[in-house]
Amino acid sequence: MVSDFAKALAQMGDRRFQAVLAKGIGLTLALLVAVYLAFVWIIGAFVPDTFTLPLIGEVAWVDNALSIGSFFFMILLSVFLMVPVASAFTGLFLEEVAEAVEDRYYPGLPEVPRQTLWDITMDSLGFLGVIVAANLVALVLYLLLNVAAPVIFWALNGFLLGREYFQLVAMRRLGREGAKAARARHMPKIWLAGALMAVPLSIPVVNLLIPVLGAATFTHLFMRLEGGRAAP
Repeated sequence: MVSDFAKALAQMGDRRFQAVLAKGIGLTLALLVAVYLAFVWIIGAFVPDTFTLPLIGEVAWVDNALSIGSFFFMILLSVFLMVPVASAFTGLFLEEVAEAVEDRYYPGLPEVPRQTLWDITMDSLGFLGVIVAANLVALVLYLLLNVAAPVIFWALNGFLLGREYFQLVAMRRLGREGAKAARARHMPKIWLAGALMAVPLSIPVVNLLIPVLGAATFTHLFMRLEGGRAAP
């Protein structure tokens, strides 16, 4: 699986990879900015410019303080949400990455019917919900077992990334049920490959490459493990 990752890394210069990366990060930033602007609007709409407190008198700075505080809150929130949200958006364009990998390394494969936008969107949102919810729950473990937090993070996200990326890649060739069966056959290897993807999640900026690298790596992994079923 290290070779799968190495092949994916070697193809990062591919224009299709870069296009998906740009779209994923761009949509993620746009969403975070939109959430921030909505939060600022809510503050402006519902927090009065001034109000009076007992013993203190008139207070005229609360809305400004909340607006400034919300900016730093969004910066902090983006640290936790950037990667899962980018992963979800990248899932919308996963077929472009998989096709680029197949064109370069596995020519001659039969074409696959494209998934509908609805199915892709639902799968991506499902992935986003699972990874965000799981990491929010894991925050408790991170706080209680702070020494083991990195290992917990890598193990948890390795499982989630491996499970979801393999499923998304395999569905293109085997269908939903076939992908589930393939995932069950190879879960230990999938988890280990996912953990390999999860380690760079701890590195700022580098972690933004993981959605594209993950899609490419798991395309190679799928072809290595299940290529016989995908071939004509």
